[in-house]
Amino acid sequence: MKLTHTLTLPLLAALIVSCGRETTTEVRIDEPAESSLTSFFVPSISDEAQAIHVARQSAKPGDTIVLKGQVMGASEPFVDGRAAFILGDREKLTPCNERPGDSCKTPWDNCCDTKEAFQSGTATIQVIGDDGRVLKQGIEGVQQLQKLSKLLVRGEVAETSTAGNLVINATAIQIVD
Repeated sequence: MKLTHTLTLPLLAALIVSCGRETTTEVRIDEPAESSLTSFFVPSISDEAQAIHVARQSAKPGDTIVLKGQVMGASEPFVDGRAAFILGDREKLTPCNERPGDSCKTPWDNCCDTKEAFQSGTATIQVIGDDGRVLKQGIEGVQQLQKLSKLLVRGEVAETSTAGNLVINATAIQIVD
């Protein structure tokens, strides 16, 4: 997302022949990725949150819902260069680091969980811009969001959501751990 600031530059106008009119120059400033995504992070989401597998049973495109979960469900749960990630259902998926004797180096990949657990226990969370597309900014690290962060996410079920892939356009994200 680009923010546009309009600045009046009277000194520049004095140097340029402007036929007696004030000169206005539009300056585009690319804000750092974090600053445009920061507004989606909130200190508290007061709505009651659902587990992903429960929400899947009734969620339809256009519904506003709140999910609870943890960033996990793939070896790379964050989409590189995009404001999107996988949210895993704690009632269906268990990070490897919480399994006794498991020394997996990527506990967020949930490699010991079943295919069925992945299908019912994951959702794609995305932050979209004014154009309706996923923001072209990585969200990992924004407000200290990282793999295995526990979250509440409020958003709208996306039109692209299907029975096999729950997609949420996030409007608010709360880190709870």
